[in-house]
Amino acid sequence: MNQKSPVLRHKRVAFKAEDVTEVGTFIGYGSVFGNLDGGDDIVERGAFGASIERLKSMGRVTPMLWQHKTDEPIGHWAELEEDDHGLKGNGELWIDDAPYARIAHRGMKTRSITGLSIGYGVIRETYDSKSGISLLHELDLYEISPVTFPMNDLARVEAVKSALSEGGLPTIKEFERFLREAGFSKTQATAVANGGLTKLLRSESGDAKAKQAASIALAAFRLHSM
Repeated sequence: MNQKSPVLRHKRVAFKAEDVTEVGTFIGYGSVFGNLDGGDDIVERGAFGASIERLKSMGRVTPMLWQHKTDEPIGHWAELEEDDHGLKGNGELWIDDAPYARIAHRGMKTRSITGLSIGYGVIRETYDSKSGISLLHELDLYEISPVTFPMNDLARVEAVKSALSEGGLPTIKEFERFLREAGFSKTQATAVANGGLTKLLRSESGDAKAKQAASIALAAFRLHSM
């Protein structure tokens, strides 16, 4: 089990457009529990509990952004709770005050905008290097946005850019995925990432070939994420 400093990540789920009212209120799930998603993550029930309570204690509500753009707030989440299915919220679009809120409202009603996406940081997770699956135990919720598509791999690239801009490195999981996309087999990607990048992250001496391969791949990874 790893303890990590939160780095901005995104996760998207499909949204039922028929739940939107004419005045811009709706109910939707920003995250679903116990489901293996396209990012090879499983969000555990209770993952948002502490974050929700923290916001309540500060007298704040969770913002609703347009496609994760921090300079385009389009509404807020009047209420958030965890139920058996996932993170459930009562959203309110500012359709009288924010132009993009009206676009989001129209898109939801016409089913051309079909997703909700959370912006979050990982507090605690368990990663299985054999399966490549992460179990997300505790998350820090930043915002929930209406998005055009319910799933988008570019969200992972944006998270990596954020980490690199802060002088950090991609996680082992993110590095393995990059290697797979670059043509490595699952076995090769796991071996390079765990045999090379792990030692780089820990600053340990180890197999020179693995470290050299990881260094070269990491350089390509950084260029790919620019």
